[in-house]
Amino acid sequence: MTDAVPAVATEALNRTFRVRKRPPVDALKDVNFTVAEGEVHGLLGPNGAGKTTLVKILTTVLLPTSGRAEVFGRDVVRDDKAIRSMIGIVFGGELGFYSRLTARQNLEYWASLYRVSGSKIKPLSAAALERVGLAEKADLRVETFSRGMKQRLHLARGLVANARLLFLDEPTAGLDPIAAREFQNLIKEVRTEGTTILLATHDMVEAEVLCDKVTLIDHGRILATESPRSLGKLVSDFQRVVLDGAEEELLDRIGCLPGVQSIVACREGHQVNIDGNEHVSIVLKTIVDAGIVNVQVLSPTLEEIYVGMIGDRGLVV
Repeated sequence: MTDAVPAVATEALNRTFRVRKRPPVDALKDVNFTVAEGEVHGLLGPNGAGKTTLVKILTTVLLPTSGRAEVFGRDVVRDDKAIRSMIGIVFGGELGFYSRLTARQNLEYWASLYRVSGSKIKPLSAAALERVGLAEKADLRVETFSRGMKQRLHLARGLVANARLLFLDEPTAGLDPIAAREFQNLIKEVRTEGTTILLATHDMVEAEVLCDKVTLIDHGRILATESPRSLGKLVSDFQRVVLDGAEEELLDRIGCLPGVQSIVACREGHQVNIDGNEHVSIVLKTIVDAGIVNVQVLSPTLEEIYVGMIGDRGLVV
């Protein structure tokens, strides 16, 4: 029995941009990257990290300088037409639609570009609009849509040809929290139907909520690929102990313990930031011996891991 072909696979993938009279820029450097079929995979990194360049290569928009990239076993250079029939792209924003056409007309146009057979264009467009909750707005001009409605329509466009792999590039950027949560729920529904999703984002919360695995990328290099939870095991600099009811004298003693980096006030009381797992037990023993029972040890968040591995550049959209 052979292993399943991954939805995405790259090997030693490089992309260099050359501009006359300027030094070359290596946007991707020896990228080895795999996305299993059926998973939601986050590509997380700051602006300029290489996310968009990688997505453009995988969607056959941009040629690699060297190395290999495949989508469902098809080479992005040799089999570009076959790949385009299997993927959907959701870039979001204001671009990508004819604003004076209705939502239905836009989808039917895009379905024809995907070479959907004529008899299937109307039913598939109607089904896609129903799926994203826009059936009642199907015959309104897109220029009347809110940003959240346009994002839904972007997703419908990606789904209209029954794509096996969806590329989502910052899909909730600019949405209010309610619209963003609704859109994330739509993505979860799409995932349950077996669609593979590659999500390029620098929203750490979104990556934690949606992704089975997360790949951190910076300066064109892959730093790590793990599940959002197990990624925390790669970083030992962000262990946290949260306690409530501590007097100033106890906090001073804790602050002098080995490995304690800082103590900060928080909603639950005080948060002790510890350098490394080996120092956590000493801190806990000191707290318990002082009679404090309201205490918890927390794993690092994806944002803390992100900052720890990449630094604080690019966190603000």
